[in-house]
Amino acid sequence: MIKSVPLLVAITSTLLVSSCISGGKQQRETREPEGATGLQNKQQVTANRFMVAAANPYATKAGQKMLALGGNAVDAAIATQLVLTLVEPQSSGIGGGTFLMYFDNKTKKLITYDGRETAPSGADHTLFLDKTGKPVRWIDAVVGGRSVGVPGLLHAFQSAHNDHGKLGWSVLFEPAIELALSGFVVSPRLNMLLEKNFNPGLSKLSPAKEYFYPNGQALATGTLKNNPELALLYQQVANNGIDAFYNGPYAKQMVDAVQTSAIAPGTLQLSDLAKYTSKTRDAICIPYHQYKVCSMAPPSSGGIAVLQILKLLEEKKLSQYKANDAYALHLFTQASRLAFADRNHYVADPDFIDVPTKALLDSRYLKKRSQLITDKDDHHVPVGLPKSDVLVYAKDDGYELPSTTHVSIVDEEGNAVSMTSSIEMGFGSTVMVNGYLLNNQLTDFSLSPKKGGKWMANRVEANKRPRSSMSPVMVFNMDGSLKLVVGSPGGSRIINYVAQTIIGILDWGLSPQQAINLPKITNRNRYTTLEKGTNLVEQKETFEQRGHKVQIRDLNSGLHVIQVQDGVLLGGADPRREGIALGESN
Repeated sequence: MIKSVPLLVAITSTLLVSSCISGGKQQRETREPEGATGLQNKQQVTANRFMVAAANPYATKAGQKMLALGGNAVDAAIATQLVLTLVEPQSSGIGGGTFLMYFDNKTKKLITYDGRETAPSGADHTLFLDKTGKPVRWIDAVVGGRSVGVPGLLHAFQSAHNDHGKLGWSVLFEPAIELALSGFVVSPRLNMLLEKNFNPGLSKLSPAKEYFYPNGQALATGTLKNNPELALLYQQVANNGIDAFYNGPYAKQMVDAVQTSAIAPGTLQLSDLAKYTSKTRDAICIPYHQYKVCSMAPPSSGGIAVLQILKLLEEKKLSQYKANDAYALHLFTQASRLAFADRNHYVADPDFIDVPTKALLDSRYLKKRSQLITDKDDHHVPVGLPKSDVLVYAKDDGYELPSTTHVSIVDEEGNAVSMTSSIEMGFGSTVMVNGYLLNNQLTDFSLSPKKGGKWMANRVEANKRPRSSMSPVMVFNMDGSLKLVVGSPGGSRIINYVAQTIIGILDWGLSPQQAINLPKITNRNRYTTLEKGTNLVEQKETFEQRGHKVQIRDLNSGLHVIQVQDGVLLGGADPRREGIALGESN
């Protein structure tokens, strides 16, 4: 039985991110979230054949088309993301990276692909330091070629397709090529972010400013916008594979765009592109009640932070509380504090840093850590020592800006994809080439290489992958069958969004759409944030009485969830953004 749940309070007026974002001296919080553009009522979708949930209707329909053609979840994910590059350029694209989880229902195997960007070979720990040795202003770090990492998305796609794809590689590009040539209708969300100058670099760097601000005006809602340059590049990659992207003329044009950027030129070289390799990594899984919850290994945060939150709360038996009960959410914030304390010190690229993943998820360690959860809020919990010989690094200070996207897919054979992709800041570095934007993922590294004489685990190093908040998740029943596919954008708040949604479904018995609709609460070991415009705001005093420092602000999650229940697929999309879930039944 599905329990009742306080739904998101309707907001009729459009919520906008502060226009002061264009300044350089504002606190980090004025740059969050990516940009609230109002709520859209979303209805839960049911199907028994297949389902796709993604951040834009064009993209969802592209994935649905691949499944209707007989493709599988990997095929659909690739086609979906290729369209997102075109229609949701602020959030993700081929100029960025991805974490992709694939579940093979026949073999019951879970495979993960790490398509995270890497730092160029010419980058080192001084990358974001000024002449005095201090980190540069956020806007100076984000905009321009210096922040661009080697894009990994297409390499991960080709690896996943080689391993599991059913349709021909070129077929996957057809919806995006057709749409890029014929044009897509500019959405209110894209228009609003452009109107508010969300990323000030976008109106300064060519060719991005001409593409997004024709005649000096932001692309208007309803404009039919084509992108023949992207269509041409897609056609070359469709015909010749990813070598057309990582080598040859297109690669040279990317390198030239980074090295000659009018703002903060970067060090990207052709050799960096030629040697880039995505990685397959073992998923990180934990038992949670009668389920198994799995996410990505580092440098993703999912396999440590999200799973730690769940394990720290398991013995609290949240099912005894109503959905979003104030005390249950207090416990949630305290578990989140502990998880963020560990994550901010230990999570980094495991090929460079010995990340103590097993120790951080050890039941004895977490039981000891859970003793720090009390009825009062501790304004800052310390990093833990999961084992005696672990090297404790300094606390990280990367920006982790929130422009990301998530795709959830279940195909006709029961295979599934949970994929989160990003270019980091809204519109990335604003360096544009061949119709797509390049990421600024290098600002996900710690800007300061050292603090208090201690190295940062997540400091910039050549060829290293920056830590990521992206946390795609799959949940399984104990017999190995698929239960849930979930993920979200939202910067470092992704961890809270995903964990709260999982708890909503597994502990509170909510449907996917009800769990997505839950008013959001976050705590990243600083203060507690309640979602503006929801009934959680009424609990502000209750949290303050427990010692919380409370902020009220827009919490712009973008959750996409598919649940498998008795052979039926239940899909939901976040009302805070423009995505939809689409399914098909026999």
